[in-house]
Amino acid sequence: MMREENKRGSRTTSIIDVLYEAPGPKARRKIRAATIVSMAVLLCLLVLIILQFYKNGQLDPRYWSIFLRKTTWTFLGEGLLGTVKAALGASLVSFGIAMLLMLWRISSRKILRGISVTLIEFTRGIPTLLFIYFFFLLAPQFGLKLPAYWKITLPVAISACGVVAEVLRSGVQSVPRGQWEAAMSLGMRWGSMFFKVIFPQAFRYVIPALISEIVIVLKDTTFAYVVNYADMMQNARVLISNYDALLSVHLVVAVIYILINYVLNKISVAAADGRNGKGKR
Repeated sequence: MMREENKRGSRTTSIIDVLYEAPGPKARRKIRAATIVSMAVLLCLLVLIILQFYKNGQLDPRYWSIFLRKTTWTFLGEGLLGTVKAALGASLVSFGIAMLLMLWRISSRKILRGISVTLIEFTRGIPTLLFIYFFFLLAPQFGLKLPAYWKITLPVAISACGVVAEVLRSGVQSVPRGQWEAAMSLGMRWGSMFFKVIFPQAFRYVIPALISEIVIVLKDTTFAYVVNYADMMQNARVLISNYDALLSVHLVVAVIYILINYVLNKISVAAADGRNGKGKR
């Protein structure tokens, strides 16, 4: 968030402070009352859900005792490692394809711009699951037989590359025109100017958006069950099948995903604050 130092002191003024008036005493009382009522309703719903689970026997200790075993956590850990590998591979492949699409998108050649726009809109408009079905069902019929890892990594990467390309392009366009002119005045070639001067600055602008896209890529890897790739969700399905522990396993796996995404979100916020110079005097 953009902040500017107040001339009369060290107090900072945010964009929200400028756009929205601070609530008065009456408004604060209404907000406080609404918050209390909302929390009470949510608490009641939570109690009702827990009671329903109890009636259906889902809180039976046998469904939860499996998490006291080292083998359970080892098995989930192996699945988590598979998830991280797939997400990391898809992110790297997506970034490589996105760089190419972005360069074509800002090219002075109309044919390259047209191809780039077409591919970007195509990848952004097709659901990830359809790309997965293509590599899983149709590609083998054309002789393209891939390991399960690439059957999930490539579709997820292709699905994300269009968005990443547009994020990178927005970063490049955010670089002040004076930077381009200064580099050209030094006689730098376009390639050197772009990769040594422009893109490093553009990359800093879009780090938060790229991390947000990594979160989406991580979520998309949960489709790995389609291609029988051993990710965390696939291993969770095995645990559910073996122990009939539907609620407990899904709840634990959900908490793990939430924690991972929380860490990624914190990294994104830290990157945004660092870019905006928050905390500097």
